[in-house]
Amino acid sequence: MGRYVFKLPDVGEGTAEAEIVVWHAAVGEHIEEDQPLVDVLTDKATVEMTAPVSGLVVSVHGEPGEMAAVGSTLAVIETGGADAGEAKAVDPAPRVAPRPLADPTPKPPIRVTTSPTEPAAPPPPSPEVARARSEEPLASPAVRRRAHELGVALQFVTGGGPAGRIRLEDLERFIASPAERPRMNGGARSPRRDGVDQVKIIGLRRKIAEKMQEAKRRIPHFAYVEEIDVTELEELRAHLNVSAQAGRARLTFLPFLIRALVEVLPRYPQINARFDDDAGIVHRHQAVHAGIATQTANGLIVPVLRHAEERDLWDCAAEIARLAAAARDGKATADELRGSTITITSLGPLGGVVTTPVINHPEVAIIGPNKITERPVVRHGQIVIRKVMNLSSSFDHRVVDGYDAADFIQKVKALLEHPATLFMGFE
Repeated sequence: MGRYVFKLPDVGEGTAEAEIVVWHAAVGEHIEEDQPLVDVLTDKATVEMTAPVSGLVVSVHGEPGEMAAVGSTLAVIETGGADAGEAKAVDPAPRVAPRPLADPTPKPPIRVTTSPTEPAAPPPPSPEVARARSEEPLASPAVRRRAHELGVALQFVTGGGPAGRIRLEDLERFIASPAERPRMNGGARSPRRDGVDQVKIIGLRRKIAEKMQEAKRRIPHFAYVEEIDVTELEELRAHLNVSAQAGRARLTFLPFLIRALVEVLPRYPQINARFDDDAGIVHRHQAVHAGIATQTANGLIVPVLRHAEERDLWDCAAEIARLAAAARDGKATADELRGSTITITSLGPLGGVVTTPVINHPEVAIIGPNKITERPVVRHGQIVIRKVMNLSSSFDHRVVDGYDAADFIQKVKALLEHPATLFMGFE
């Protein structure tokens, strides 16, 4: 039997190492050529690597969350060829399919039947192991996430895997047998809960943590919040949505905010910028490439709406919707996830009263609209009900002075409170 050594190839862009995210095959499993073998995470994207040969997985090197250097061994596969003696240090040209940052939660391994004529016999069931309620259950992150989604406490699930490890099939059997679940009687307390789940921060979540830590460490943030009366803008938005031609994207608040930024930013070029603090150079951009912070199941991702200055409201709305969908579906490309010059972050209906957003390094500003609420305000000496929203923002104090930041937001406010001026050109 021959052995094939699968090494981590150079995945481009000068990457010296990559993080192992999830193995799709385990030691002792048969894998077919082109079947997914392992996902690795670079600074830009998750890369799925497929098996270059068919055979039995003899060993894998590295746990999810560990870093692997380019050229290091990832797996050894025993092939059906002639005996090759010692394992060959082969540096393959693997088939890699770059894809956007994806869910770092390990997936169940894909099992392939080795006999084309006889179905493989099911493996004998593992003995079930009793476990005290106070004992932490053994389960993979995928099983824990599924149990959390279903509201199931894993300490009540009997595991059929090695050492009582809870598998997906054990969880499914538990769900299918309601009699096994602890039930609450009328007025009874919930079952006692003990144990601590230890969740290793890996994959995209670790990248987010590193980027936020770097931003807060390097950038002296200062926040500025302004109240904006958006009553007229909301009336205009509702009218445009009702009267829009069929097939046009629905207008949200964001296209209007982006339009205001496009009008105001040319007067404040130091805000539409990226700061290379290592070189001491501020790159002021004429084009407005707006990062749209998007919450996904995998974490916060920031796809980029490019050249906002040349888009009308509906084009802007359609592109925001497309980018958000691509990010949530894990289909955003690497080019769609980099190059923003200013970022917009919005929690939508959960926007709260005020936020202090973290700047998307190496940018120098981030804008965060909060929730729109109806409030009583004094207008022309009368108390009236108006739709009011706070606009929160953070700036890099090394590049943007406080006065300039306040003046910038005041001009954005003026445009939003008098929406007709958004389309008249900024003087």
